[in-house]
Amino acid sequence: MNDQKNYFSEVEAVLSKHPNRAFKAKELARQIGVSHSEYPQFRDALKRLANQGQIAKLKRNHYGLLKKAAVLEGELHVKTQGYGFLITEEDQEDVFISQKNMGTALHKDIVRVQLFARSSAKPSRPGAPGKSVEGRVIEVLKRARQNIVGVYRKSKRFGFVVPDDLKITHDIFIPEGDDLNAQSGQKVVAQIESWQHEKLNPEGRIVEVLGFPDEAGVDVMSVAKSFDLPTKFPEAVENEAHTIPNAIPKSEIRRRLDLRKIVAFTIDPEDAKDFDDAVSIRKLQSGNYELGVHIADVSYYVKDRSAIDKEALRRGTSVYLVDRVVPMLPEKLSNHLCSLRPNEDRLTFSCIMEVTPKGRVVNYKIAETVIHSKRRFTYEEVEEIIQSPKTKSPFANEIKMMFELSQILIQQRQRWGSLDFDLPEVKIQLDESGAPIAIKKKTRLGSHRLVEEFMLLANKTVTEHVALHLRRDRRVPPFIYRIHEEPDAKKMEDFRLFVKALGYPLDPNKKVTAKLLGEFLERLRGKPEENIVEQLMLRSLMKAKYAIENVGHFGLAFKHYTHFTSPIRRYPDLEVHRLLKYYSHEFDFNEAMSHATRLEHIARQSSEREVVAMEAERESIKLKQVEYMQRHLGDEFEGIISGVVPFGIFVEIVDLLVEGLVHISDLEDDYYLHDEKNYRLVGERTGKIYRLGDPVKVRVVRVEPDERIIDFVLVHQEEREAWSEKRRAKSDGRKAKRR
Repeated sequence: MNDQKNYFSEVEAVLSKHPNRAFKAKELARQIGVSHSEYPQFRDALKRLANQGQIAKLKRNHYGLLKKAAVLEGELHVKTQGYGFLITEEDQEDVFISQKNMGTALHKDIVRVQLFARSSAKPSRPGAPGKSVEGRVIEVLKRARQNIVGVYRKSKRFGFVVPDDLKITHDIFIPEGDDLNAQSGQKVVAQIESWQHEKLNPEGRIVEVLGFPDEAGVDVMSVAKSFDLPTKFPEAVENEAHTIPNAIPKSEIRRRLDLRKIVAFTIDPEDAKDFDDAVSIRKLQSGNYELGVHIADVSYYVKDRSAIDKEALRRGTSVYLVDRVVPMLPEKLSNHLCSLRPNEDRLTFSCIMEVTPKGRVVNYKIAETVIHSKRRFTYEEVEEIIQSPKTKSPFANEIKMMFELSQILIQQRQRWGSLDFDLPEVKIQLDESGAPIAIKKKTRLGSHRLVEEFMLLANKTVTEHVALHLRRDRRVPPFIYRIHEEPDAKKMEDFRLFVKALGYPLDPNKKVTAKLLGEFLERLRGKPEENIVEQLMLRSLMKAKYAIENVGHFGLAFKHYTHFTSPIRRYPDLEVHRLLKYYSHEFDFNEAMSHATRLEHIARQSSEREVVAMEAERESIKLKQVEYMQRHLGDEFEGIISGVVPFGIFVEIVDLLVEGLVHISDLEDDYYLHDEKNYRLVGERTGKIYRLGDPVKVRVVRVEPDERIIDFVLVHQEEREAWSEKRRAKSDGRKAKRR
């Protein structure tokens, strides 16, 4: 009995007889009859069987029967303290993974975990064993990242890469010859080649040298590489793009609906380089509006399964970092052939809608078109025309008519119950070296909302076209939808408790609908807590995603919705264009249904890449925010308490949207207790309260760029009370103005 297979059958037989019992290795050896000389080999075999997930390894080196529910697969989320949690797709409780039980898994890897028995003891600290089911990683199924960014440290014969990500707790050993001639102290990109055991360092090689940390652009490039964003296109993709003719064939123009004589123009940010949508409008004799939304016809240039198409799907979306764009398509397409530049013929795919003065679409046409944009407007230019009734600006009449219609559409969506989040965003101004010199809040203008409403209406109309008008025998042809599922009941109950603690009760007897939440948000407009409540509500809702099963869009209160309007920067929009073209002719329904599997893959891939893009964008902004605050050590700012935790309060600077921590040890005037239920800290002796949403004034005392840490202290009480009064006066002024 000296091979692993026989050991397994014998061990399984013993464990099956005692399914609820755990055995030490020596006990199992005695049960099976393993000799003293065979025991070391038997013990090693037990470890292999446990690592392969064939038997269960329990606490204190005991072994037991591997029950079906004892192994789970999911995504590992590592905390900066070193421990982690397994997040599963099933409706399961998160599984606690201690650092010693993490094996060779890294943050966001897909792993297989063997569960331990639940402890009945209550934990004394968050994340401690006992609070969750506990387990250990027995296999890494899929690595979350290929590239690891860090600082190279070199010795005489070898070096190490110290990862930037604090959630990667192992340095990467770089053998001699695999360092790409990197210099000690430079930022590099490394890839793990082998990792034999968690007690050893992973071994890898350097694949790219980014430069020294203080060199221009190295910091943001480090963010891009850490998210595995592809910063260059493969040669085959560039070559394919190069072969696309610049001129539009006359035969193609003749084949399309020619809209070159109509007044169509683009409205985009001042620094935009690609323009993928244009709009047009006119009043019909009936009094209805004819609204045209004309979208760059990327699908004409990017053929299905071509080299460009495969790379676009791999990327999923363009990524807008703080100082650069990582585009989905090569520049020749995104900034030239597919960009609706003024005074140039461009191929488009148009949704032309007849809309009543009440905002109802009574007729529409979806067609391949060609347009000739008459002007490139910025949002600020359009806003100036909207706000100046007597302006003589070109196309002022069209813009005012568009604004009129957009207001009708906004009011209609409000009646339906669409949520209208107005969360502030920041724009970071950089100097030539990439250093942040200013942080400003972006202002949401009427011109922004004008474009948003027209894009929403076009997206809704093309989806209804497929879901309602192409339906056959109660079957709808395969399609990609943008869905937003109804919120989780537990998360919404937590949200109710949160806002109740702030003094804004939400009726627990009413069904949670977008309309109910929208009306609730309206009650908060102009209040200091408005942004905090909006952010928490957004986190309490499900995340929107792409899917082939249509469950509607909860937040918009739309039964049918997709993304049609941005094929230059979003792959689902490109695929939606292809589907609409395919369905515009007679098609075989059964053949169409055969495409569902591929569409499901596209939806899943696009949803995953969207999450990566959002995380990378936020990280690049946070990077520059922290760098900016380094120059403001000792300065004082007005803020709002944005979070309350046992170890202190988080404060967001109002004008900069920069968040930092006031540690509880710096609240020296009293001993403060954490009132978790009411989201506040309460002074034991004085009764002083620091509550979520309270205005405060803070001083910057510590900034750590590498760790993205900003620490504040509160300024003295008299200044805090004076500023609180100032905030209340401003709020009262806004309310009076609204009345």
